[in-house]
Amino acid sequence: MLSLSLAVLCSVLVSVLLKLAARYRLDVPQMITWNYLVAAALTATVLQPPLDSLRSPHAPWPALLVLAVVLPSIFLVLGRAVAVAGIVRSDVAQRLSLLLSLVAAFAFFGQSATAWKLAGLGLGLVAMVAISLRPRGPAVAASAGSWRWLVGVWIGFAAVDILLKQVALSGTPSMAALLACFSIAFGLMLALQLWRHLRGHSRLAWRHAAGGGLLGLLNGGNILFYVHAHQAFPDSPATVFAGMNIGVVVLGAVVGMAAFGESTTRWNRAGLALAVLAIGLIAWG
Repeated sequence: MLSLSLAVLCSVLVSVLLKLAARYRLDVPQMITWNYLVAAALTATVLQPPLDSLRSPHAPWPALLVLAVVLPSIFLVLGRAVAVAGIVRSDVAQRLSLLLSLVAAFAFFGQSATAWKLAGLGLGLVAMVAISLRPRGPAVAASAGSWRWLVGVWIGFAAVDILLKQVALSGTPSMAALLACFSIAFGLMLALQLWRHLRGHSRLAWRHAAGGGLLGLLNGGNILFYVHAHQAFPDSPATVFAGMNIGVVVLGAVVGMAAFGESTTRWNRAGLALAVLAIGLIAWG
């Protein structure tokens, strides 16, 4: 279970680093740019995915190009959500994106809708509403629109999952697809940072690149350890899936409240509990 635990830890630390970015005056778009260079390098050197499928005339390049745009876009949305809504609620919104993925699986990918999965879907929707409710207090004015960023995280990560399913149906290995998307995303984001630099919106600096390198190690580590966890338990994919998602929800809640003093309402805490239950029902349904 070490690989699964490390995958959970890396995922939560991504949110922690995004949360700390404002405190240390790190430019999140630049961090995300360099993150993709490091994540691509890790994927290529450690996993060494076969790239022959990408040269095939049947390679799903339209979906891969859309993914290459959506991935950094949703990363930017996640960074904003963590800043205004906190780690607790952002991590739950990210993990509950599986609800929309499940609806797409029922509607477009021929997956059977079992009673347990439908129950998990229903509970998850209630959980999403509950965690979107903002707490009352002095920070309310600053986070008045935080629910919009949470919904953006929810929809965005579901879109990524649906696009990855479309790529998988083409027969392209998922790690080869991610390597291609990471590489293209880095090129697109680098062009954007050069434009921002020339326009005077943000100056390129080594410290932002260093923060992005750390972000890339965590992001890439999350993927690598999650893959290793599935390899270690090839007969228990549901256990790995549930352990990853529930682990991130629980650890994210602990870190957000204990380390950053994030306030939650009774509705938010009820949403956390329902999210854990919903993920369990969907995984074992």
